Formats: sequence, structure tokens, C-alpha cells
Amino acid sequence: MAKSPQFTCTACAATYTKWSGRCENCGEWNTIIEEKPLSAGPSSKSLGSTRGRAIALTDLSTEETPPERTLAGVAELDRVLGGGLVQASALLVGGDPGIGKSTLLLQAAARFARNGLKVIYISGEEAAAQIRMRAQRLGLTESPVALASETNLRDILTTLDTERPDLVIIDSIQTMWADNVEAAPGSVSQVRAAAHELTSFAKRRGISVIMVGHVTKDGQIAGPRVVEHMVDTVLYFEGERGHQFRILRAVKNRFGPADEIGVFEMTGRGLVEVKNPSALFLSERGDPAPGSVVFAGIEGTRPVLCEFQALVAPSPHSQARRTVVGWDGGRLAMILAVLEARCGIPFTGLDVYLNVAGGLRITEPAADLAVATALLSAREDVSLPQDCVLFGEISLSGALRPAVQTENRLKEAQKLGFKTAMAPSSAKQSQINGIAVRQFGDLAGFVGDVFGAD
Repeated sequence: MAKSPQFTCTACAATYTKWSGRCENCGEWNTIIEEKPLSAGPSSKSLGSTRGRAIALTDLSTEETPPERTLAGVAELDRVLGGGLVQASALLVGGDPGIGKSTLLLQAAARFARNGLKVIYISGEEAAAQIRMRAQRLGLTESPVALASETNLRDILTTLDTERPDLVIIDSIQTMWADNVEAAPGSVSQVRAAAHELTSFAKRRGISVIMVGHVTKDGQIAGPRVVEHMVDTVLYFEGERGHQFRILRAVKNRFGPADEIGVFEMTGRGLVEVKNPSALFLSERGDPAPGSVVFAGIEGTRPVLCEFQALVAPSPHSQARRTVVGWDGGRLAMILAVLEARCGIPFTGLDVYLNVAGGLRITEPAADLAVATALLSAREDVSLPQDCVLFGEISLSGALRPAVQTENRLKEAQKLGFKTAMAPSSAKQSQINGIAVRQFGDLAGFVGDVFGAD
């Protein structure tokens, strides 16, 4: 019996049994296309009636040789990769348009080529002359990187099979076109087929492949989510165009820690690694001001200090505004509710604006105490001491919960000259020379002690 057609949204990969002009999942118009199978394939009956080869089984105690790695020579990139580029691995790099993905990968390609790897850079979006112009601006023209401008996947694989490089960079996966798939370039079918072919080729030939992926308006890599499951490592290149800072974040890594970050600064000569992100994020912090606090956070294995800025003002509208940049808006609503329910401090009729300075995005719950303090400081028009840092998670009951790696947070704060830290009382008291730790059991006690509220 013939299978009924399946329709897929090219924006969010939602599936439907019939065509529609508007996707009910993401709300986009004219993004639903018919999804055709890649191949007929054997039926389940033939698979069950045909004997295959027996596979070898091992146990958990079997020792494996660590994967071979190659260092790029860029400490921030090697940190995010987990200690260097792994042979026969597939990586996916996503980021907003114009954020610097191509610049980062061209600089990385040049570094890897100088370290002895045979590197091929294939672009489906730019001509080879445009890439050379960027390389000239970045001072990379002497690097032995082979360039090509092509979108036909069959021709690309044939070239790679002939050249046998150590590393190939595909910019971008959405521009690749497989002639055995009846769909337009950039569609769900084409992206999935191209990613599968490139990943399989990398595993078979023992080469490393880095694929660039476009992102949707929600900041997710466009195309089916299965692409992220195919690859070994998924990296996001984050940042605001108005800021010079760029964050390379690992959200998946089979060969190293996830949530590790690398910090870069965009300059006229390209991306420059930042060895001390905390000092950079706090470099423009002036005199103490209401609504400004410093949070001692942990990104991956690295302690990072950053500034939270809050502004609270009477709302001229019937419904007060809640605007957040660099933090979770849902968690801000929770903090406001806890402040009102557990501490008796309402924000009704007040517009609330919250920002993480420097374009950094914070995701860990340990920032709760810093956010609550910034909100109260802005509401009461009271400045905190300039040499004070905060961290701690707030529960719905108003209790302060401990944060991981307390000692590393305090050491980073002490190194940058901070004298006082405010943290949950359940955290282990760390003996850090030069910094005093004030501990609190719940948010109500903290508010009464720091802001003098009843």
C-alpha cells in the first residue's frame, strides 16, 4: 500500500498529513512543503527474514585509546572543543547572520593549516575571491588553506575523496544541494541529507568536518533537529552586533564538557581571544549605581564575573512591561513573584528592565540572588558597595540554595579585587584570603539585612 504524503515545515520541522499555508507550530507562512522519502529501502519483512552479520560486543571495562586531537593554537577555541579538534569528528556551528562565524572558521582553518593539517574551505555563499579578500584583511593570505565555491554535494564528496584532507569546512550546510533528493536547497530534506552524507563521509575517511548552520529567529539552528543529533559537537556563536564581545558556547560535545565557553573580541583584524573575560566584562563598570550588581558565575569549567543592570520605573501603561536581555524572562517573572509573596515587595504598576552587560547570556540558576538584588537596588534607589559580588539560587519558598563551585567563584572575585561576597548560608565556607563571605538562609533575611526592609 502506498504511503500517504507527509508535509514538513522548513522553519521548525513540524510535520503534517496535509498541506497548509501557515504552520500551526511556529506561525510562519508558506514554509510547509511535501516531504519525499530519500529512498524506498527494504521493507521490515525482508529485514526480518534475511540474516545479517553478527556484531561484536564489549563490556564497560574495555579500555579505549583516547581520541587523537590537534590543537588550533587558539586557547579559547581549544577550550570549547574540549582540548583540540578530534580526528574523524563532525561539528556544527550556528549563529546569527553577520555575527562572525565565517571569520572565526577562516581564522581557525588558517591556524590548523599552519599546524600541519591539510585544510579545505568550501563556501556555498561566497565566491573564492570574496574569501580571499577577507583573508587579506585578516592577514591570513600566507596560510596553506585550499578554497572552493560549490554547492553540489556529489561534486564536493568526489573532490574530498580525491584530495583526502584532514579538515574540511562547509559554509553553510543550508546551501548544499544533493541531486538525489527532490527538494529545494535549504529545505528540511536537503539539509538532513547533506548533513548525513558529510558526517558519514567524515567517519569513513577519518577526516574532521565543520559545518556552519543558519539560525532561526528564536536562535536555534535552522532545519531538522536530527542534524544536531548526527554530529559530535554543536557550537553556538553568540553576541550582540552593538558589542565587540563574542561568545563561542558548546551546547553538545561528545569529546569534552558541554556549556564550556570561549570569549573573543571583534576587532579590525578579526577575532582576538580574551584570556580574562571577567576583567573585560567589568572593564566599563564605573562608580556604584542603583540597579547595578556583579554576579560571580560559572560557565562550563570557567568562573566568569559579569554585571547585571536593572531599571525599575512607574509604568504609564495599564500593563507593566518586563524586558530582559541576556537572561530568561520566565525566571525573571518567578523572582518578581517570590519577592512579592515571600518578602512583601510588590512590583505591580512598575516597568522592569533587566540587562546583562557586555552581551553575555547567563543561564545558570545561581544568578537568582544577583537578579533579585539588582531589582531591589533599582526599586529602592540604593547602591551596593562596588567591591561586592553575589551568587545563589532562590527557591519558590524564598530559601537560598547553594551554588556549585563556590570556591572557584570566590577565587575569581578575589583576583579581581572584590572584598565581599553574598552567598547562601548552606554553601561551604571557603577560606579565601582577602574576601569576606556573608551568608544568608532565605531571601527575606537577605532583604532585611541588606536593604533594611521588614
